Amino acid sequence: MSIYTQPPCSSSTATTTVEPSIATSISTIHPDILQAHILNRLDGLSLVSTACTSTELNSLASQQDLWTNICHSIWPSTNTPRIREMISRLPSGWRSLFSECFPLTTGPRVNSPRDHDHPSELISAVDIHYKNKLIFSKDVETETSSSWFLCSPFRIDMLDPKDSCPTPIPNSGSEETCRDLAGDLSLSWILIDPTRLRSVNLSSHKPVSVQRHWLSGEVHARFATVLATGDRGSASESVQCGIVVTCGGGAQGGEMHVRGVSLQVEDMDGVFLNGKASLGVLNTGFEGKKGMSGRREMEGRKRYEMFLEMKRERRERRLKKEGALDMLCVSFGVMALVSLGLFLLLR
Repeated sequence: MSIYTQPPCSSSTATTTVEPSIATSISTIHPDILQAHILNRLDGLSLVSTACTSTELNSLASQQDLWTNICHSIWPSTNTPRIREMISRLPSGWRSLFSECFPLTTGPRVNSPRDHDHPSELISAVDIHYKNKLIFSKDVETETSSSWFLCSPFRIDMLDPKDSCPTPIPNSGSEETCRDLAGDLSLSWILIDPTRLRSVNLSSHKPVSVQRHWLSGEVHARFATVLATGDRGSASESVQCGIVVTCGGGAQGGEMHVRGVSLQVEDMDGVFLNGKASLGVLNTGFEGKKGMSGRREMEGRKRYEMFLEMKRERRERRLKKEGALDMLCVSFGVMALVSLGLFLLLR
């Protein structure tokens, strides 16, 4: 029996040849396969990146069905007849909604004119997830042209005072619940101007603070977007669009309920703005520039901490000014008493 052994190839002479007919590129894959088995598995940011690689992929990644599914999976509250009809009138449909509402809004665009035309109606589409599972989804329409709304403190409530929503959030009765919610709770609050087809997401995605109320035991998770309005030196130079989710109820060791989800606008003096002033701030949000999509949680928390620092510094300056004014009043009072005493003594 003879055994044939193939001589080893020399490393200096070995070459690898790929036939041009075998070479594979993305352009050789049928568009239907790309769309049905690849593109529909991507998230929004990945789909945006894919669209930038070639003209063909840009065309495939612009299909409305892809963006409709992405937006409905992220924001189920947008899947209502009126919102769907409004989105259909946008230039790029659901892709436009994603580009406007996924990144964090940071402030006015450079040299952008001040918009004094306030919306006559607002639509709020709110979704809350806990550990990536939907626990709350609702949309609310708010009429904004009445004198009562314009003069009263601005506030949008997604739940009536007597309503609540059950959740799988455990109530441990300790600070552990707050720590868990800080990492596991996420919220989206999309505000829509149906008249001018504008939208903005006012949430920081993750809570900027989670605290337990010392008396009621309820847990308050705060989400926030800080907007720079450009009014330098005023209390509204930076304003906070604050969203508070109130969780409570249930015995210790049981599951908590969402008891409140509300939006208010607060300036650096801690004053909640009225409806008219808040609509001006929201116009800044609608027309504002967007931050980095991939860093919205970090950016949102950083801007909130900067807002708190500016708020603290403004309060300290006000206290110093008031203290100096008080000292001046006391000095004038003492001088008046001394003058009166000398006048009576020398009379």
